[in-house]
This record gives sequence, structure tokens and C-alpha cells, in this order.
Amino acid sequence: MDMSAGERKGLSLFALIMIGIGSIFGSGWLFGAGAAAQVAGPAALVAWVIGVVFIGMIAMSYAEVGSAYPIPGGMARYGHLSHGPVLGFLTGWAVWIATASLIPIESIAATQYMTSWSFGWAKDLVDPATHQLTLSGTAVALVLTLALWLTCFWSVQLLARANTVLTLVKFAIPVLAVVALVASGFHTSNFTAHGGFAPYGWPAVLTAVTTCGVVFAFNGFQAVVNLGGAAKNPGRAIPLALVGALALGLVIYLALQVSYLGSVPPELLERSGGWQGVNLSSPFADLAGLLMLHWVVTMLQFGAFISPAGSNIANVASAAYMVTNLAETGFFPRKLAAVHPRYGTARPAMWLNLGFSVLLLLTVGRSWHALAGVVSAAMVISYLIGPVAVGVLRRTRPDLPRPFRLPAAGVLCPVTFAFAACALYWSKWPETGKITLLTLVSAPVAALVLWRRGEIAKGGEASGKGGRAASLLRQFAPAWWMIAFLVWTATVSALGGREFGGRGVLPGELGTAVIAVTAPLFYFWAVRSGVRAHERGLTGTLSPDETTPAPTVTADDGRRMVSV
Repeated sequence: MDMSAGERKGLSLFALIMIGIGSIFGSGWLFGAGAAAQVAGPAALVAWVIGVVFIGMIAMSYAEVGSAYPIPGGMARYGHLSHGPVLGFLTGWAVWIATASLIPIESIAATQYMTSWSFGWAKDLVDPATHQLTLSGTAVALVLTLALWLTCFWSVQLLARANTVLTLVKFAIPVLAVVALVASGFHTSNFTAHGGFAPYGWPAVLTAVTTCGVVFAFNGFQAVVNLGGAAKNPGRAIPLALVGALALGLVIYLALQVSYLGSVPPELLERSGGWQGVNLSSPFADLAGLLMLHWVVTMLQFGAFISPAGSNIANVASAAYMVTNLAETGFFPRKLAAVHPRYGTARPAMWLNLGFSVLLLLTVGRSWHALAGVVSAAMVISYLIGPVAVGVLRRTRPDLPRPFRLPAAGVLCPVTFAFAACALYWSKWPETGKITLLTLVSAPVAALVLWRRGEIAKGGEASGKGGRAASLLRQFAPAWWMIAFLVWTATVSALGGREFGGRGVLPGELGTAVIAVTAPLFYFWAVRSGVRAHERGLTGTLSPDETTPAPTVTADDGRRMVSV
């Protein structure tokens, strides 16, 4: 995958902002406001502010690393550059899981919104009691996933050209929905009735940040980082596009949340016993139907297809880049990095992502809310390497050209890491345990790959099994902090307050306090491990002016690869 300056396709700043906004306005706006209100009540507004501050801090750390190393899908590579192959695979695995999981969840969102159609078969797509997809609903979600995948499989350039138009259309739909809902009747009493502004306490607000689609919604910033390497001036374009996309996203999401909270009929709130009882399958469409806004229902039904499809343009491309990056580092088969010369798509990587999407749909993907919680936890794990990489590279590569430098990085990086650690804890047990286990599966896989390849660390010779084992331990040394951190966080989560799904051994906010206090210790351990990895020659040697290994071209017509 040639990433030299001469080979970049030259995305404009406006196009990169459109990519970011297009990813931020996926299915999150269709369900996020309803899910957050059900968990936190009117205080869900605070959850959106906390969420964008958190994501903004993470995004700015990635902006520094991403502008210095403008590699498409670079979030799967930065761990390798800062700590070496093992941590690179662990973090790349987590990033891939988080990104590839976005593909089926958008199809689930579109399927759930079909229940607002007037057709009888559409009503049977979701179980009204559990709000989960039925067998027919799962089949429809599979068809939608396959349809979008085939479109990207044939031509990513076609979707790239359509992205700006799709983004403008799906940006207009939530704006019109907000105006229509507020104009139909706004009940200010909803913000204080039934328990007040925060009826379920502030822990519920923190839980809403990670389990109700807030982090999920703003995760669209990854598309800017992963695809920003193709910008004309990555150092300028990446941070500006991040700020623009996140700021505009916050404004619209707050407007959607306010309109939802104020438009729910007071009698429905009374009948439901408060916000926790308001459980709508298609929140905005069902609410518009209750208010007899039939044209809004129709518009939202259209938007339920446009928004997920537009977001999946970036999701499919980013997920393919993740696979090719892992293949280029040797932990996935190199054949997965093959790019079709005519269509510019990494087809083997896309086949793998399709299989993973189908697996999620058939197992845990029975509803948007259920899958969003797991995906959000995986996203938080993938964020950890950003601030750590900044801290490591500031010490090991002080002369590295940095078109964007994170201000006050010595303070902001450990604070950002601690924030991410708390967000993982807020994801609630057992989700934290599930995603920790899913991430740590990559550790024995990495060990097996390195053992079979017989690779040794630079600066030492290996002979026989003893030498190979010693070399393997040297390569694992920079990754122990991550393994220990995940085990520690999952343990605290299991023992934490019941409001966060734990057993109550650490009641109330004590669990959050424990994570917040110990997280900086893991951060400094991580930075020290990265510095030592550089000293021992374990890390990647890619420089901003070097080219990455080109993947195999699968056709024999001799045409060049096309990248986006």
C-alpha cells in the first residue's frame, strides 16, 4: 500500500470533514437519544457533553500521531510503531473488531426502523416484547449487510463520489426532525418531572456515555484518522477535520436529545412510570407517529437507510484498511492485503470482514442497543494507544516532523488515558469482561505467529527452542502493561458498584475512583515500556517519507492500485 506523498489521492479538507460527519451521523442519531434518555433521563444531555470531551481528547492525540504517520488505517499500526509487534497486534486486533463491528450494526438499525412501516411483514421484524430482531429481522439485516458490501466490493470510488451527497442529505434529515418535533409541542415539564433532571443518579449518566451510543456515535472520528493519510495536507487537514466534525456533531446530537426529551407526551411518561419505561423500538419514528407527524415518519424511514449506508462507506473502507495493515505486519495472512487493480478494493480483506459481520449478526447482534454496548467497549480499548503513542514518540522520536502537536501533552496524555480507562469501567460488567476476553485472545495468537515464524528480536541470537522462547519473551515485554491493565480493569469492574453491573464490593463511585487513580500508573508503565522497546530495536521503523510494503495485486493486467 503505497503511502508516499506522490501517491496520495489528495482529499480536500472539506471532503475529509464530510467523511467525519458522514461517519458520526450513522445509526447513532436514530437510537442514541432514546437509549440515553431511558438510562439517564434528562441528564442524558450531560452524557453527550462528556462523550464529546472524551472523544475530543482521544482524537487530538491521534491527530498528532496520524499527521506524523499518515497511513490509511493507521490506528491498527500505531501500536507497532510505538511498542513493537506484539502490542501492535493486540491494539490492531481491538481496532479491527471495533471498526468491523460497525458494518452489521448499521444494518440492524435500518431493520429496526422498518417496524415503523405500515406493512404487516415489517411489524414482525422485531419482537415487541424484547425489542430484538426476530428470525425474519435477522434475515433482512443480513441482506442489507450483503447489499452494501457488494456495492463496496465492486467499486469504492463510486461510493466515495456519492459520500458528500449522502452526508448532506442525512445531515438535513435530523435537523428537519428536530424542528418538526419541537414545533409539534414542547413539554418543558419533562425535564424535571418523574425524579428530576437526573432521576437515576449520576452513575447512570456515566453509563449512558459508553452503553447508549454516545461513544458509538462520536466514534466516527476514526474515519478522519484512518483515511486522513490521503489528504492533500494531512498535518493541517486531520486536526481541523476532527474539530469541525465533532463540534457539528455535538450541536446536532444535543438538539436531537432536547427535542426527544421535550416531545415525549407527558401521559406516556406517566403511563410508563418514568423514562426507564419509555422503550421505543424506533425512537424518533415511533415518537413522530404518536404525534401524528406522518411526513416526519416517512422522512425518518428514508433516513434510516441513508444514514447507515452513508456511514458504512467509511466503515467498510476503514475495516479493510485495518485488515491490510495487520496483514502487512505479518499477523494476518498477507493474501488479505491484496488490492484489486481496477476497483481499488482490498477484496480478500472485505471477505474476512463480511464473515465477521455475519457472525456478529447471528450471535450477539439481535438488537442495536445490545450490540452498541459491546462495540463501544471495544472502541474504548482501541483508544488507549493514542495518548500512549504520543508519550512514547515524544521521547523516542523528538525530531519527528509533527505537522500538529498536542498542546500540554505531558498533562493531557495521562489524563486522556485515565478518562478512557474510566469509560471502559462505565461500560458495565459483564460487557467489560466480554470485551477484555475478546481482546486478550489476540495474545496467544501473536505468540503462536511469532513462534512459528521463528523471529528473534534485534540485538540477540536465538538457537533452538530455548533461544526462541527467550526472544518471544523479549517481544512480549512491551505489551505486558496492556494485558495487566485489561485484567485489572475487568477485575475492578466485576467487583464494582451494582449500578455499573458489579457485585458491589466497591460500592458507589469507589470503583471509578480506583480506576482513575491507578490508570496514570499504567500510562507511565506503558510509556516506559515503549521507550525500552525502541532502545531494543523492537518497534517499527516506518518514517513519514517511507512507503509501506505494497500488497499483492490480484489481477494480471498490470494496472496500479487505487486507494481512497
